[in-house]
Amino acid sequence: MANNQKKITKLSRRDAIKLAGLSSFSCLLTSSKVEASNIVEPSNAKGKILIIGGGLAGISTAARLVRSLENPNITIIEPNPKSVSYQAGNSFIAAGIFEKSDILYKTRDFIPESVTVIKDKAMQFMPDENKVVLSSNEILTYDFLIIAAGLKLDFSHIKGLEEIEETYTLGDSSKILKTFSDSGITTIYNTDAAYSTWIQMQKLIEKAKTNKNLKAIFTQPNTNIKCAGAAKEIVSLTHSRLVESNIRNNVDLEFCTSLDSMIEVEVYNKAISEQFTKRDITYNYKHNLISVDIKNKIASFEVFDDKSNSIKIVDKNFDFLHITPSMKAPDEIMNSKLGLNKTWFPVNRETLQHREYKNVFALGDIIDAPMGKTGGSIRKQYKVLIDNLILAMEDKELSAKYDGYTVYPIITDIGKTMLAEFNWTKEATPSFPLDATKDRYIWWLAQMYLLKPLTQYGMLFGKA
Repeated sequence: MANNQKKITKLSRRDAIKLAGLSSFSCLLTSSKVEASNIVEPSNAKGKILIIGGGLAGISTAARLVRSLENPNITIIEPNPKSVSYQAGNSFIAAGIFEKSDILYKTRDFIPESVTVIKDKAMQFMPDENKVVLSSNEILTYDFLIIAAGLKLDFSHIKGLEEIEETYTLGDSSKILKTFSDSGITTIYNTDAAYSTWIQMQKLIEKAKTNKNLKAIFTQPNTNIKCAGAAKEIVSLTHSRLVESNIRNNVDLEFCTSLDSMIEVEVYNKAISEQFTKRDITYNYKHNLISVDIKNKIASFEVFDDKSNSIKIVDKNFDFLHITPSMKAPDEIMNSKLGLNKTWFPVNRETLQHREYKNVFALGDIIDAPMGKTGGSIRKQYKVLIDNLILAMEDKELSAKYDGYTVYPIITDIGKTMLAEFNWTKEATPSFPLDATKDRYIWWLAQMYLLKPLTQYGMLFGKA
């Protein structure tokens, strides 16, 4: 770690929860907003349930189903032994505050004993026959199917980075690390690359101590992405590290997003853009990264020009480049009959039931809900899905509804976080009687110390 790093004193989980108990944030663990209730009367509904994906969405769903059914018959298909992590921690890794070990879990540690786990990948889907074919050619049958496969990071459409192809947040990161190497190019959306981001950030800082004309560029693509707040967080964290080293004026920071706003909710959009302006961080809308010349350090963008109603190509030199890649649902799922030729997995956005196959449900990053690709969204979705799945198993009408709730804890500084909560109304829906647009130390503490145990000991046990 660089000597100029701001010292962050880490609290034990016990001390963090004690701290929360002394503050209004303690209600996160107990309030109705979190809905941490136990299943009182398990259903006697029966059926063979197959879950594709053993990440946060898949394991949380399995854990709650075990508690919701008298005789559960549940199988999870997951190839990665470390498929679950506190993904919000990637930003802390990139800023030198967390180590990778601080956010990684072993998948097996959180799967109920009664749940069967098959370490393999589902490759073919035959929903008319209620069958799934694994990469080993084993064929599994089901009565009910839950898709919780997450999404993939897609670098294949960026010229110069095609060799990376598609990858995941966890798993094999060799192509990313080899391609980026020591070029100053980074991404926090892969955990290994997030650690590399911290290394590259330190090198930027050292270089800025003797050079006053450096450029750091940060991008956001033209697809839906998970944890969209993180694309802005890395800008603010880089700003913070430069400020504490007294070299902020030596590095020009520029955020380029393909969207026409920072975030779809206007009150948060206004707060973030005003903060960027105050900190002299340039931000450009309708800028979509299409090419990276690694050797010459040039990033090329398609820029939509409102005046001429046309697209032009703009080249930008960089010393440090953070890429938020395009993201997509896995091809093996979307190219099957289940995909219905859609970009994202087609479900009724309220009931989370497949639009055509009524014994198929889905949740998490893969679904085509217009918002909600966060862990906070899953916390709402998996309860709705399970309630409706059991109703379907009992041959009853589905009644549980997901309202599109999502939450982005957006780091604005080392020591401050903005808690952005909203739903499909695109209006702020704060859980606390505080100004939702103000960044606070209490939300920083929550993001660092409480959300991980809430995930581990709440969601992954089907309780929160």
